[in-house]
Amino acid sequence: MDVKHHQRFQLADRSFANIVKRDITRLAESHGFSQTEVGRVNIVVSEMASNLLKHSPKGGEILVKYTSAKALEIICLDEGPGMKDPQRMLEDGTSTTGTAGEGLGAIMRQSHTFDLYSQIGSGTVILSRIYKGLNEAPKSKSKFEVATVTVPKPNEHSCGDGFALYEDKNTCYFIALDGLGHGAAASAASQEAEAAFLLNYSMDPAQNLRQIHNSIRKTRGAVGTIVHIDHSRKKISYCGIGNIAGRMYTIDGPAISNASSKNIIAYNGILGHNIPNTLNTQTYEWDNYKLLILHSDGIKSRWDLSKYPNLHRHDSSVIAALVYRDFKRETDDSLVVVARSKS
Repeated sequence: MDVKHHQRFQLADRSFANIVKRDITRLAESHGFSQTEVGRVNIVVSEMASNLLKHSPKGGEILVKYTSAKALEIICLDEGPGMKDPQRMLEDGTSTTGTAGEGLGAIMRQSHTFDLYSQIGSGTVILSRIYKGLNEAPKSKSKFEVATVTVPKPNEHSCGDGFALYEDKNTCYFIALDGLGHGAAASAASQEAEAAFLLNYSMDPAQNLRQIHNSIRKTRGAVGTIVHIDHSRKKISYCGIGNIAGRMYTIDGPAISNASSKNIIAYNGILGHNIPNTLNTQTYEWDNYKLLILHSDGIKSRWDLSKYPNLHRHDSSVIAALVYRDFKRETDDSLVVVARSKS
């Protein structure tokens, strides 16, 4: 199955709030959400927009995606003052601006899935998922938690960064892609590479990259990294061509430390144009204490998560969104992938 990109809604000032609410409401309606469910979406978006306008002098943004699990995922990002005690702020009647203080509590109540990460001086990330036709979030049988934040370059409707995932009982297989350039042609290259990957998802990553290379020769070309995570054998295998970068962390303590990380290295080349004669799949140990983050070159290469204590305890989508918020370049499409096994 493929995962489509997030739509980005920026709130530079109050005049944008009604437009954002209208467009996200239409998005929910277009995917068949009931009137009641659309009402829930409306409350969540209204409270998020209100929080952004109150607390983020630089403005903020809301990312929205309809997921393969039939949920509307809504992520609110700001670079405001942050919260000293996020859990206390979820209690109705708690406010830092003299209002009724029901915003975060209302978002939590209307959401089937809710998460919040905030830090003084670093802003806040709020995650809400509302599932279509369900009274509560479905219980996942997957052994993995894999999340993506994929956002087109500003003022572009198509996204050249792509992602495809397949899971069986004990293994997840996925590819992270970046079509050359941006716009419709880059998106077409990524989509063809996604389709080629899914035809042979369980093939050794290096071999699969070779067949993808042959399959997308008529496109603009792409760079990509394939990852297999085998839960039963406790190993991760990967191979990449081009500048999809990332790190694999071993979590030990309250922070994600660079000292415990291993860089994910790819070969030089472009799928569909030129790749090395020799490609080898890399294999390492994997367990429930590992966290993998991959990203396209729409994200700065120098980033550090050690200053975000307890971030690894949060939903993978929150982690991906924070990396996007704090390290995006704004000059290209952006992709962040976060993967881990469930304990």
